[in-house]
Amino acid sequence: MRLTAWVRGQVQGVGFRWFTRANALRIGDLAGFALNLGDGRVQVVAEGPRSSCEQLLTWLREGDTPGRVDGVTEIWDAPRGGYAGFAVR
Repeated sequence: MRLTAWVRGQVQGVGFRWFTRANALRIGDLAGFALNLGDGRVQVVAEGPRSSCEQLLTWLREGDTPGRVDGVTEIWDAPRGGYAGFAVR
């Protein structure tokens, strides 16, 4: 599966992308990236087994994240591939 999530709140300048990468690596079987957007959100793209993507989404919504998460919007799609590991962009 491919999960694309947009995280709103105080999520830039607080290490959010790095913690997202660390959690993706901890969960395992995920490839993709976390990227700061110009409007203050962080975009997270993760590809892997649905259960792994769901674990990451749960962490984004409810986990001990840096900063403050006000909301997460997600879409699910077929994986596109092309990622070598999980990156911070």
